[in-house]
Amino acid sequence: MRVFFVTSNKAKFREASLVLKEFGIDLLIDTNHRKVEIQSDNLEDIVSNALKEICNGNTGDYFVVEDDGLFINKLNGFPGPYSSYVYKTIGLTGILKLMSGVDDRTAYFKSVVGLCGPKAIIKLFTGVVYGNIAMEPRGSEGFGFDPIFIPSDYDKTFAELGIDIKNRLSHRAKAFRALGDWLLSIF
Repeated sequence: MRVFFVTSNKAKFREASLVLKEFGIDLLIDTNHRKVEIQSDNLEDIVSNALKEICNGNTGDYFVVEDDGLFINKLNGFPGPYSSYVYKTIGLTGILKLMSGVDDRTAYFKSVVGLCGPKAIIKLFTGVVYGNIAMEPRGSEGFGFDPIFIPSDYDKTFAELGIDIKNRLSHRAKAFRALGDWLLSIF
């Protein structure tokens, strides 16, 4: 079985394709569509809207989009669905400055994966991983906020743990595993 991932983020594609390979699902990058993102505080709304644009009238193939965010409790969930923009503008340093002097460093990553296709109008899958914000960036693997996110029960950041461990724990891996389970259940 094959699924087309509408993304321009090669790191997300790599992580997702490794997870779906466990289910015998081939994930391919879709270059014919563009993920249109509405401005919303809700990841589910962002993903659903993007899929409506992509799958309007197309019922022959399965398409998937993913959106995620880092939600820092002491910052009232910021940056949340604006994580990509925040990363590009203030980066890791900016987030760490906002967290300067803050004892409660709890946070979570949330991923919403959406699917549309012949047997699914729009189906959403969610993954969450809890953890803490590090005091400084650590590690060289991964991307985005990986160097400052320490998953619960670990003392290393995602960037220090590497992709094999990250793909067992991460929000994105959990959401794509739920997608893989669902696809296997209908075929």
